[in-house]
Amino acid sequence: MRYKLLLLITVSLLCCEFSEETAQGPPSSNDKDKKDEEISEAEDPVKVYKFRVTDAVRIEVRDHGQSEVTRLDSKENEETEKSPKENIEDLNFVIIGQNSIMERMAKEIDFISTIEEDVLEPDESEIPPEPEELTPEGLEAKKIYETAAALLTKTRPDKPKIYEMFMDASNKGNLQAKAAIAWAKLFGTTLKQDIYVAKTMFEELSLLGHPDGHMGMGFLYASGLYVNVSQSKALVHYLFGALGGNIWAQMTMGYRYFAGAGVISSCEKSLDFYRQVADTVSQGVSFSGGAAIQRIRLLDELENGYTSGILDNDLFEYYQLLAEKGDVQAQVGLGQLHYQGGRGVDLDYRKAMHYFTQAANAGNAMAMAYLGKIYLDGSDEVEANNETALKYFKKASELNNPVGLSGLGLMYLYGRGVDRDYNKAFKYFMAAADQGWVDGQLQLGNMFFSGLGVKKDYKLANKYFNLASQSGHVLAYYNLGQMHAKGTGMLRSCTTAVELFKNVAERGRWGELLMQGHSDYREGRYNEAFVQYALLAELGYEVAQSNAAFMLDRGEVPMFQPNEAFVRALLYWSRGASQGYSAAQVKVGDYYYYGLGTFVDYETAATQYRIAAEQQHNAQAMFNLGYMHEQGLGISKDIHLAKRWFDLAAETSVDAKVPVTLALCKLNFLFTIEKLGESPLPSLTDSLGSDWDLYLIITLICLLATIIYFRRPQNQPVLA
Repeated sequence: MRYKLLLLITVSLLCCEFSEETAQGPPSSNDKDKKDEEISEAEDPVKVYKFRVTDAVRIEVRDHGQSEVTRLDSKENEETEKSPKENIEDLNFVIIGQNSIMERMAKEIDFISTIEEDVLEPDESEIPPEPEELTPEGLEAKKIYETAAALLTKTRPDKPKIYEMFMDASNKGNLQAKAAIAWAKLFGTTLKQDIYVAKTMFEELSLLGHPDGHMGMGFLYASGLYVNVSQSKALVHYLFGALGGNIWAQMTMGYRYFAGAGVISSCEKSLDFYRQVADTVSQGVSFSGGAAIQRIRLLDELENGYTSGILDNDLFEYYQLLAEKGDVQAQVGLGQLHYQGGRGVDLDYRKAMHYFTQAANAGNAMAMAYLGKIYLDGSDEVEANNETALKYFKKASELNNPVGLSGLGLMYLYGRGVDRDYNKAFKYFMAAADQGWVDGQLQLGNMFFSGLGVKKDYKLANKYFNLASQSGHVLAYYNLGQMHAKGTGMLRSCTTAVELFKNVAERGRWGELLMQGHSDYREGRYNEAFVQYALLAELGYEVAQSNAAFMLDRGEVPMFQPNEAFVRALLYWSRGASQGYSAAQVKVGDYYYYGLGTFVDYETAATQYRIAAEQQHNAQAMFNLGYMHEQGLGISKDIHLAKRWFDLAAETSVDAKVPVTLALCKLNFLFTIEKLGESPLPSLTDSLGSDWDLYLIITLICLLATIIYFRRPQNQPVLA
């Protein structure tokens, strides 16, 4: 029996030398036609090579030419009992069949290898060189850059010294340091602004495939600074920068796909880009929530005075005087200003601790709670200390302070200085949330979402996240964005998810450029301020778009000629209007009405005014529509509709009452003349010209001033 088995194996090996047709018999004419078709496909390098299902195998070609063979025979798992003779026959069949299959596999793998070599393999001249190991100088440059980057994240960094280190690392070949220098040259922050040098550096970086280089060149092409405007080139650079991991490029692509700026609008693509940025921002949020960022619109600041959130220096010094005299509320207020920054006050944890300690010693619960937050977070100025944080949180919670209750909940939730206890954490968070404290609401949402100590409940999680988002907590926006993006506990909404992630993305540290741009604007450094606003406008910040347009509108950007400035301003006003800023919508209408940066188009102007009036209830837009109905400019001439819009403007804004009164007087006068049918108005208008209505308004103003003058209270004579 042993000899028979050896004989069978020898015969089988000899059969392996035969061709496929010899092993399986002559093919039929149909089979031959099919095989000819397959060979013709294999000879065409453009077509995709396919295997027949009848081969009973699947070949997966993987990296480095490796292949995997998977049996597709549906009967391989069937278990049947056969005689030894049947088993030997089956063995012969399997060996012969697998031999033919292996021959075909060898041919096909050779063919795939040929394609990889001839078609898929790029030319050696096009292959980028493999990254070489860093030289000692390169290692030193990398170390210098990392040290400088770490110093830059400090609470109060010494920027001149840091950028000297960046310059040193850049000169030694570090690309990251070179990118930092290029941005500083572009913005004019710390280093003197030199856009041409920045452009040169971005070009060199982009040729090396650096994401910051692509982002920089994309911005220059989009804004037309030292290069001709090319939105197509800008999009290419933005895309490469985004794929390379540049946060700003990802934000830009997210905004462009969301707004349809230069690309076909795509909510899903926008969501992909914004989600990546939001993930990065959410990971950097501390328990304190980070520094506050003021969003100041220059137009609103002009109309309302210099009161847009910036603390007046005299008022700040007054608070300091009160704090030094022991005023607890002033101490707590100054402590919060230095703890969160913003309103023109720099972030300074040491000064915050100084004021909070004074107030805490006086028994103020809020000051105790904030001291706990400072010690819980820690910083480069104050070392984290869980025991001290726990002490202050307990003191504040004993006084039923919501900040202290929430802080104590955080310590039990994460086991910071105490044993982890979800039940106690839930109790403290609920007590804080009942008093409307945002951190308590956020953490309750997290516990219900993840089922920490409670049963998972997405509806309750959504409820508390919404409450926290109303107070502006960035993590609440992020968590809601995730729920809307995935449809967790609600219907999926791509648009809502993008809006939430966009809100998160705009709260990254780069938002500090808004404050820097405003500071430069107040100091008269208009070119520097404009470039920073223009970049943030590309990232999708509506405030930056409006501010860039405002500067161009007023001719405050020396690098642009007036006509060019109006064209650019119209673009930024339009982008700001598309994000719901009503004043920008009115400005777009004004540009079409007066032909600034475009042709005069009364119909488009009326459309823009109507959007601002009906959707955003803008009094100026209502007044403008009334005037256009009165004159019949771009819309039908209708005195009744004009009066209706004038009345709505007066109802919407108190400031509109005086101009509306004058306009209605003029309208009533015209209506009376029209009804009488014997008006001397035609000859009068011919003599005064097309601006006769302005003369009429001036006359009415003089009449109103005369009435007010004679109706003023008279001083009574003093009796002796």
